[in-house]
Amino acid sequence: MYLKVLYSLLLVLIFYGIPSTGQKKKETLLSEKVGPLMDWTGKRSVIRMNGEKFRRFVKAPPRNYSVITMFTALQPQRQCGVCKQADEEYQILANSWRYSNAFTNRVFFATVDFDEGSDVFQMLNMNSAPTFTHFPAKGKPKKSDTYELQVRGFAAEQLARWVGDRTDVQIRVIRPPNYAGPLMLGFLLAVIGGLAYLRRNNLEFLYNRNVWAFSALCFCLIMTSGQMWNHIRGPPYAHKNPNTGQVSYIHGSSQAQFVAETHIVLLFNRAVTLGMVLLHEAATSDMDIGKRKIMCIGGICLVMLFFCWLLSIFRAKYHGYPYSFLMS
Repeated sequence: MYLKVLYSLLLVLIFYGIPSTGQKKKETLLSEKVGPLMDWTGKRSVIRMNGEKFRRFVKAPPRNYSVITMFTALQPQRQCGVCKQADEEYQILANSWRYSNAFTNRVFFATVDFDEGSDVFQMLNMNSAPTFTHFPAKGKPKKSDTYELQVRGFAAEQLARWVGDRTDVQIRVIRPPNYAGPLMLGFLLAVIGGLAYLRRNNLEFLYNRNVWAFSALCFCLIMTSGQMWNHIRGPPYAHKNPNTGQVSYIHGSSQAQFVAETHIVLLFNRAVTLGMVLLHEAATSDMDIGKRKIMCIGGICLVMLFFCWLLSIFRAKYHGYPYSFLMS
């Protein structure tokens, strides 16, 4: 009877109380990974990785932590302005996580530059930069583990929401203070106040309809070009393929846009508006017939040409749109 009890206790100790050799090896490998990652994070919030580090700390099991990796091309010869802007937001996000009270070893932030880890780009069949990918603690990355940069933009707040969705780690983004905006606003108000004070005895310009019409027109053009969307989403200025060097200024999807795209649309809308103004002046002004004809021809050319280009942009973004104007 006692022998049976001792035998049962021995089995319990073997299966539950004494860790197996495989378990010990796994824990040793994890400690050998987490230790250096914590040391590197203590020095820099974003860990720079080459091919060897990436394969060891990100790809190779075991791993009980997630790694948010930014694949980029920051070297000057790559001329990737978007990469620099995205890297600044990525640094803000990583610093917000590193210096928060909730910081743990559950999530690490890393970056792989094309010139330092081109083999990693080839291994992952990656042909664009910047790209953000989440490598989960268990399993392989899914489609949703690749950040939709061209749709969401690269603002730190948008990245933080995506990281929270993928890892359940909520990061409160803390930006360094930026006094440029308040200083510029204060300077502008001071200039306006100074001009109003200098002309305090002659303020008829405030009742000038042309001034208010021009101000309202500029506001409408800025809003209709998509500047508010840029302010909310923080999209990249343009997209450059690091392999081919081709730069795209117009986003191919109707659900996203580039900053350069809004500037182009704003310019085209201004040209169309100018053409309409010239046509109106040609029809209502008291100038001689020759000048009115020139204004009329110029207005028609501006409206036709730039409205044609606007339709071409619309057709390129909304695939299958059947209509065009002069150009297909």
